[in-house]
Amino acid sequence: MRHIRLIAATGTAVAALALTACDNGTGAQDEGASRPAAAEVSASKTPADTAGTADTTRTGGTDDAKGTTGATEAGPAARTHAPAAKPAASATRESKSTGSSVVLCNGTNTSVTAQPLARPLNHMLLTVKNTSGKRCELPYYPVLRFDQMQWVPQADESTQPQSVVSLEPGESGYAGVLLSAADGSGSGGMTAHKLTVAFQGMTPNSDGGPSATPSLPAKGVFYDSTLKVTYWQQDLDAISSW
Repeated sequence: MRHIRLIAATGTAVAALALTACDNGTGAQDEGASRPAAAEVSASKTPADTAGTADTTRTGGTDDAKGTTGATEAGPAARTHAPAAKPAASATRESKSTGSSVVLCNGTNTSVTAQPLARPLNHMLLTVKNTSGKRCELPYYPVLRFDQMQWVPQADESTQPQSVVSLEPGESGYAGVLLSAADGSGSGGMTAHKLTVAFQGMTPNSDGGPSATPSLPAKGVFYDSTLKVTYWQQDLDAISSW
């Protein structure tokens, strides 16, 4: 019995010590023990957070992937539209090119005649007829060369038209030529048997293409230092009294 009481007393003392420990340092240890639990919770949260971050990353990656996929999807769409846009641009360019390009009248698409006139005296008429199937432009004035002459006859600026002469197929343009002074005041007169008519481009003194060599009368034509020409004209009446 005494042995039983001693064991009971010992058990009571151990229980008291256990309670004392709970109230004192062991409680701190319990808190410390609770911290690992919290750490475990934190640790459990951390993977969750990490998983959330990973999910977010994956979501972002998915969004990025979707964005990439979207871009990829947009790419073909853009590529699908691109070919449609290119022909339009190309067509625009072609349209602009067609609009800006000019077919010039010259020796390849016209026939040119040179006809000396009785009136006005010492004058000659140049006629350029569009023999092509397209409209051509006849800018400025003819550049004349008789035989091997080394100078270029000047144009009468008073005859410059308000717009460039434009010839439809079959239409003609005209220029007058003053060959020599009627009063004999010119110098260096001579008779020419060959005439070359050069054409200008859309800028002054530029090359308008191949020249023409209209026939002259068998006896030739006489010219002197007063030789000059008019601008090309759409209407013959514009130079009929020049």
